[in-house]
Amino acid sequence: MKRVHTLLLTLGLSLLVAAPASAQLEPWKDYEASSAVWHLTTVNLEPGTLGIYLEGLKQTWVAANEVSKQLGHIEEYAIYANQAPAGEDFDLLLVIKMAKTADMEQTRERYNEFMAAWGEKNQANSNKTVLELYNEIREITGEAFVREITIK
Repeated sequence: MKRVHTLLLTLGLSLLVAAPASAQLEPWKDYEASSAVWHLTTVNLEPGTLGIYLEGLKQTWVAANEVSKQLGHIEEYAIYANQAPAGEDFDLLLVIKMAKTADMEQTRERYNEFMAAWGEKNQANSNKTVLELYNEIREITGEAFVREITIK
């Protein structure tokens, strides 16, 4: 037990010594943030509803993202399942990658372009699915917009 405490103390002290060095990094010289932006949404599901929710996502979220991807509004999208959920941790992570910050902007032109491709019927069906299914089996627990940091 004493060895564990000594190891933890040594590790903590070495992190303190290393901290000032990391404070000296300069953007674009020592590291860069990507132009791309990822929109992350964390979702908690009611037990036993993963398959039902994924089926709904296929018809709504995935289908809408395919349209957005074809229009060039987004680069990629993905669904990740948390393999070690504990307590209030999320069950799923929904991810959308945009090439640049400007792609996050909501404009009338982008909306009209999307709706022309997606259609009013698909929109009505998606809204119905959200109201009648999603609100019963899932809770959105968080959202974030992140950039990748590359250390040189």
